[in-house]
Amino acid sequence: MELTLVGQAVGMFAVTNIDDVVILALFFGQAAGHPAGAVRVVAGQYLGFGAILAAAVVGALGAGLLPEAALPYLGLLPLLLGIRAGWSVWREHQNGDEGEIPSAGEGPKMWAVAAVTLANGGDNIGVYVPVFATVGSGGLAVFAVVFLLLVAVWCAAGRYFATRPVIARSLSRWGHIVLPVVLIGIGLVILIEDGAFGL
Repeated sequence: MELTLVGQAVGMFAVTNIDDVVILALFFGQAAGHPAGAVRVVAGQYLGFGAILAAAVVGALGAGLLPEAALPYLGLLPLLLGIRAGWSVWREHQNGDEGEIPSAGEGPKMWAVAAVTLANGGDNIGVYVPVFATVGSGGLAVFAVVFLLLVAVWCAAGRYFATRPVIARSLSRWGHIVLPVVLIGIGLVILIEDGAFGL
């Protein structure tokens, strides 16, 4: 029975978080050359996913941390972060830095990674709650442990992809442009698919 639960947890995590690998690769690409930046990416991913997991557990226990009507508006977080990142790229371009790759500073901030993770995975809460509500406390513990272990695997995969020479060169050259586009896209998809503002 435990192995069946582990398999279910692995499958559910993979299906609901597959897009996080791409986002993590972009964040790790920004943190290239900054070990502290990579640590902030991992910490932010754990912080954001921990909030998703906590909300799902609380929801499964019947407390209902977030009303279902509020979930679509989580799309505003990556949308605003993407607009902010795009504004920074545009401002650097206007300042005559068009021949240079915009500096990512010391990489992304932990809170930004956490916010994107939370917003991107906010709809996962609706998937996790009914499953968590039916597996009992032992099964809930299995799901939580497996999910937290898989966050580390996802971070390792994101870092791996960001450090492959071809991908790293592409991220170095285009990552500052791709990240805002991806974040804005994620925000719009969450807002539209989940029916925010009657969209």
